[in-house]
Amino acid sequence: MPEKNDKKGWKGKKVKKGTMSAILRYILRYWYYLAATVLLAAVTVVLTLYVPVLVGDAVDCIVGKGAVDFAALAKILRNIAVCVGGTFLSQWLMSLSNNRITYNVVRDIRAQAIRKIQVLPLSYIDNRPYGEVVNNVVSDVEQFADGLLLGFTQLFTGVATILGTLVMMFLLHWQLALVVLCVTPLSVFMAKFISGHTYSMFRAQSEVRGEQTAFIDEMLGALPTVQAYSHEDENLEKFDEINGRLSKASLSAIFYSSLTNPGTRFINAVVYALLALFGAFTVISTGGAFSVGTLTKFLAYSNQYTKPFNEITEVITEFQNALACASRVFELLSEAEEKSDAGNVELGHAEGNISLQDVSFSYTPDKKLIEGLNLNVVKGKRVAIVGPTGCGKTTLINLLMRFYDVCGGAICVEGRDVRALTRHSLRKNYGMVLQETWLKSGTIRENLCMGMPEAGEEEMIAAAKAAKAHGFISRLPQGYDTCIGEDGGSLSQGQKQLLCIARIMLLLPPMLILDEATSSIDTRTELKIQDAFAALMQGRTSFIVAHRLSTIKNADVILVMKSGSIVEQGTHEELLKAKGFYAELYNSQFR
Repeated sequence: MPEKNDKKGWKGKKVKKGTMSAILRYILRYWYYLAATVLLAAVTVVLTLYVPVLVGDAVDCIVGKGAVDFAALAKILRNIAVCVGGTFLSQWLMSLSNNRITYNVVRDIRAQAIRKIQVLPLSYIDNRPYGEVVNNVVSDVEQFADGLLLGFTQLFTGVATILGTLVMMFLLHWQLALVVLCVTPLSVFMAKFISGHTYSMFRAQSEVRGEQTAFIDEMLGALPTVQAYSHEDENLEKFDEINGRLSKASLSAIFYSSLTNPGTRFINAVVYALLALFGAFTVISTGGAFSVGTLTKFLAYSNQYTKPFNEITEVITEFQNALACASRVFELLSEAEEKSDAGNVELGHAEGNISLQDVSFSYTPDKKLIEGLNLNVVKGKRVAIVGPTGCGKTTLINLLMRFYDVCGGAICVEGRDVRALTRHSLRKNYGMVLQETWLKSGTIRENLCMGMPEAGEEEMIAAAKAAKAHGFISRLPQGYDTCIGEDGGSLSQGQKQLLCIARIMLLLPPMLILDEATSSIDTRTELKIQDAFAALMQGRTSFIVAHRLSTIKNADVILVMKSGSIVEQGTHEELLKAKGFYAELYNSQFR
């Protein structure tokens, strides 16, 4: 068990070190703000260190009752006011520089995270809850920003103050300065010991927070289903369980990290008391050579010396949390990207000739799905794909679109392996309507013209009419300029599907993929759309996935899939006469 813990601790230190290196690379992009921060920190420290000198001189101006050099005292007070004003201005400017660095870094990380998501393989998104990915980009980066800003604010002034006060104390009285310097490691050791142990706690907190975000996202997305099945109590129990783990992780992290500041403050207070005591004896023993004013300066410097340690330990909770959150974000950024298209050729305008040659594919190596699949489709053919759930119909679509690459064999378009083509040029030749509709926040017009932004008004309306969507669009408050929310807002599922169909009608690609494209549309509208689809598919290679077998009777060829293989193929009439698996599926729907 100790060996296991050692390995875990070593790995945690390695991750932490890598995270710090990555953060520094982002920060150094803005070296000019960093230089300004360092310069302003130096100015702040110099002015702050000069104030105790003036205060000590002011104390020495008061010799006794009725013996005060008011002229000299007034001049000293004016100088103190100037120093305080200069310190305020330099700290304000330093805060502006820190804000610029922090939020520029956060902007860059978020932008890179979004770009990274665009180039990650689809398997990464498929294998993770959406809420967890959202938490990485939004919440984790926000927590990182808070910790980084606090760390920057304290780091530069703290280091400069520590060095500056040490120099001043050694100049005033090196013996007392050695006492302060020898006790310093106690504060540093305590802060380092606790912070090193709280990092893992904050990482656990960040992971549970991501799990909670994912669960909330899932619950909200399926709220009608949850309510329909009266699953509210079970969801509340699940949420309470996750929330309990988050509360426990958060309390542990914050409790242990909060021990740092009181511990260091206690050590510093003891040091201050000892310095005051020994300093008083030194004033008495030296007969005025070490004056009360000089002791005042020394005590002020010793207090300023310990103050940065206290301030740094105050923000250590946020900083450890920031590192833990940043490590999760950088894990996302370090994920292996989808295989590059560099060196691949552009497909150009495809005719629609597609062949699958001994194709094999599986999502996981231990669970085979498609094996030895062969298929030739010539231009203009309508290919229907049917079969029971899980037989590989949607997987085949994913392979055609190159959302996944085949594990064996090849898929060729116009005689060229799709792996040698750029994904953009390949997908540009496909038009796809899925059972799961997707619409973005924006106007109806923006959603319809997503694939063809240069489309004119007449083209857009013609496509909407062909998809039988023009009627309900015209009845909307602003027609085609009506804004809809995320995923279609208040539109019905059928209306959303009609918009997706209209989007393809406008694009007119050479190859079509219709995966349960009319599953949410009423029968009457579906019959009308079938005519539009028939016209759309004329001369275009089309792949139609359908569970309602009545919708694919007119296909040129029907592929019957079972357990990842094509077990039958032919026209509707030929397959019925064969009385095989297709006939069994068809008759089961109309029995």
